[in-house]
Amino acid sequence: MSARGGRSLSDDDRILWNKVARSAKPLKGTAPLGADPETVPDMQPIVPAAVFSDIAPPPPSKDHKVGRHLDRPTHDKLAKGRLVIEAKVDLHGLTQREAHGLLLSFLHRAHASGVRYVLVVTGKGSTNKGDGVLRRVVPEWLATPAFRSVVSSHDSAARHHGGGGALYVRLRRHAAAGG
Repeated sequence: MSARGGRSLSDDDRILWNKVARSAKPLKGTAPLGADPETVPDMQPIVPAAVFSDIAPPPPSKDHKVGRHLDRPTHDKLAKGRLVIEAKVDLHGLTQREAHGLLLSFLHRAHASGVRYVLVVTGKGSTNKGDGVLRRVVPEWLATPAFRSVVSSHDSAARHHGGGGALYVRLRRHAAAGG
């Protein structure tokens, strides 16, 4: 299903819609309405569900130096806006399973589109619950074989891009056709 104006909903919009729909409560004195197929966005995933149905996010590793970090000049250029961040994904409020599937799909689509630099927002976590789970595990996921095929390197973002709650990710160059 398309959004108004014939546009398709992005993954972020679909996730946001699901959160809002789950949190909505009927008004007092009215019965809850059934799901109307005309008003509920189509939840067909970009990557077939079979790909993610049996894949659980990998358990956190004890090695904190996971993956390769961006070189300093590249990090500085991204922070100062001299290199363009071409795409962004926000994983706030998602479960690890949801975040893993969305991130994998997002990075593969971005790579296929020839995007080189993306921003992944994990959030910083709650102060009374310790640091955020996604903040801790996303860098570890980026070092797994499922992500390494498209991810070249990553590093924490500059403060104005989310600081410790976001990551700059450099995607591998897209293989040229015929060469």
